[in-house]
Amino acid sequence: MNRTCRTITPQQKRIRRHATNSDSFRFFNLLTSPELLDQIESLLPEHRERLFPLTETLSMFLTQALSADRSCQRTVNEAAVKRLTSGLPDCSTHTGAYCRALQRLPVEMPSARVRHTGRLMARQTPDAWHWQGRPVRLVDGTDY
Repeated sequence: MNRTCRTITPQQKRIRRHATNSDSFRFFNLLTSPELLDQIESLLPEHRERLFPLTETLSMFLTQALSADRSCQRTVNEAAVKRLTSGLPDCSTHTGAYCRALQRLPVEMPSARVRHTGRLMARQTPDAWHWQGRPVRLVDGTDY
């Protein structure tokens, strides 16, 4: 097995493990961290506080997208359980409010987050990951 394959396989496993263990509250904490909060707030349109504010909706959507079970119901159930365990008032587990919140989510929010995250990751990649001294811009994520 060549050096690249030995390096890629553990990276793929690590990414899968992180995706499996991710939850919306971790994403919410990341989105509202000092490094990202200003940019997130600049993308927020005028809105009123609801059960699913835009930043929480975005974090729930990211978790849903990375989950093996991408259903709205699983996402809402997880949020309801987290609310209860955090001492917040309980909420309905019907998916309607979450689905409407997703419709209010500006497309620019997730796309700007992806671009910003990509730039941060590109700046932090070790030189050993470069191919012939150049940064890799496209990765095929399929297994060998």
